[in-house]
Amino acid sequence: MASFATFERDLKVATAGLEPDAINAAVAKFAREEIARVVASGEGSPNFDRYVNGRAGAAEESVQAPGPILYVFNWWADIITAALEELVKRSPRKSGRYARSFLVVVGGRTVVTDFTKLRSDAEVVIFNPQPYTRRIETGSMSLSVPARHFETARGALRRRFGNSYRVEMKFVEVPGGISTMAPYRLRTGKRAGAMLTYPALVMNAL
Repeated sequence: MASFATFERDLKVATAGLEPDAINAAVAKFAREEIARVVASGEGSPNFDRYVNGRAGAAEESVQAPGPILYVFNWWADIITAALEELVKRSPRKSGRYARSFLVVVGGRTVVTDFTKLRSDAEVVIFNPQPYTRRIETGSMSLSVPARHFETARGALRRRFGNSYRVEMKFVEVPGGISTMAPYRLRTGKRAGAMLTYPALVMNAL
């Protein structure tokens, strides 16, 4: 995308001598053309949040010069898809049940499957409601897959998306209503009766 300095210079030339309404229209036109160009080039995501004079979702034509008109690109679909791929390829394969069980949760309670509709400021949590997920992560379950699959996936995602997203691995509590399998109460041991905490990827845009 054109640098801020270039944008400002070009805009001044384009709007020199115009009346205020015409300047607003020129700013809106310029912004629409720039966002279309950046998206078409692949530099920007086709999913973005738009802010016009600080108003989320307002149309470019409502701008009051000099604006600003701000586009915040949203790459959630890309990073969530990549996260699921990383987790699935590290999952046990005997039945495939575990690999099919990952859930994407937004706002702490809402399971989502359409990642293109998420707000750029959302917090996304990916976990697996199977009761043995923690044993896989900690390596206390005899399987043909390495332990720490969430932690390893976190590292891969940070290398790819670390400039745009914060990716953390945490053990989280899962409220009721998200899955029929969660939360799960431990049945044996010193913590019998306690709620299981689940390994998860917790992601936020920077």
